[in-house]
Amino acid sequence: MIRSFTLALAVLTAPAVLAQPASNDAQLAALAETAREASGSPAVAVMLWQQGEARIGVAGVRATGSDIAITPDDLWHLGSDTKAMTATLAARLVERGVIAWDDTISERLGDVIGEIDPAYSGLTFRHLFSHRAGLPANIGMVDMVRFQMEGTGGRPMPEQRLDYASRILRSGPAAEAETEFLYSNAGYVIAGAMIEQVTGESWEALMVREVFEPLGMASAGFGPPGSADEIDQPRGHRSGLLGGLTAVPPGPRADNPPVLGPAGTVHVSLADLGRYLQAHIAGDRGEGGDYLTAESWHTLHTAPFGGDYALGWGLQNGRLLHAGSNTMWFVQIVMDPQNDRAVVIAFNDGRTDRVAPTMAPIFQALLAAPD
Repeated sequence: MIRSFTLALAVLTAPAVLAQPASNDAQLAALAETAREASGSPAVAVMLWQQGEARIGVAGVRATGSDIAITPDDLWHLGSDTKAMTATLAARLVERGVIAWDDTISERLGDVIGEIDPAYSGLTFRHLFSHRAGLPANIGMVDMVRFQMEGTGGRPMPEQRLDYASRILRSGPAAEAETEFLYSNAGYVIAGAMIEQVTGESWEALMVREVFEPLGMASAGFGPPGSADEIDQPRGHRSGLLGGLTAVPPGPRADNPPVLGPAGTVHVSLADLGRYLQAHIAGDRGEGGDYLTAESWHTLHTAPFGGDYALGWGLQNGRLLHAGSNTMWFVQIVMDPQNDRAVVIAFNDGRTDRVAPTMAPIFQALLAAPD
């Protein structure tokens, strides 16, 4: 399953703004190698963006058992770091008047879903994006397997997401709305279904047009990166039956079901991730240009019901942060808008118990107060 945001609050990380990476930065590559050795991961990448300068350092191989080295241009699966991208998409549609932050589940899905538990009917995009809807984390395992088997070869994604939403919304809540933070991938799938029903377009098509293309994220796509026939991109890794790691080639077993897209299926290069993070940093600093208004950036970066989670971003001491994993990859982001910089650490290894302890020294070094 897509891992929760909780780890992001424990281990600092930050977004980054990048120019096209020209080389493997020696200092950052050394930090990546230290983390790789300590975690036992096949590969680690570290990105720093600071005051207009983008740097990337990488160490390791694309897949265990191969000798194909990772490169600064390679693609990384973001897992739940996708969530803030879905909220960013919503902000674009709000500014255009297509949706409103306070649109409710019943308003957008009531006519197409036969049964919605009354506890959910009045909940809005703000509740869904801030994990304050009282929803369970995920749909049941039997349904998850069914959606996995259907994948991209079955019904169109909007139909699958509507089906997913209907199954979740029939069941009672796990908590009272607004009163408790309950991290929920299901909430983002429901939000995606609401957007699809309003626009008549898939979340994937909207993401390309409203997020990837305007922000210059040419490498961004969905699902595991690369080809199953050759190791042309990093591969995610899962624990083997006898210990160690097994590289998982692109295919159905290499990711969560595509229906979970709004909650976490984007892959992208670190350089393009930096361009996206640059927009958020600039927006937070009041320098957002014409992509979104200052009001929209403020909405995205503010916890609507208190606490320390905004719309797709955790909040900690003036920083915005998030972790993402589909259990085979791990990418931690921390943005420090006040100091105009961000740090990203990426592993093609989802063992959080191994990778998490190796990140803190890197964040401490790269996010230290400027001289």
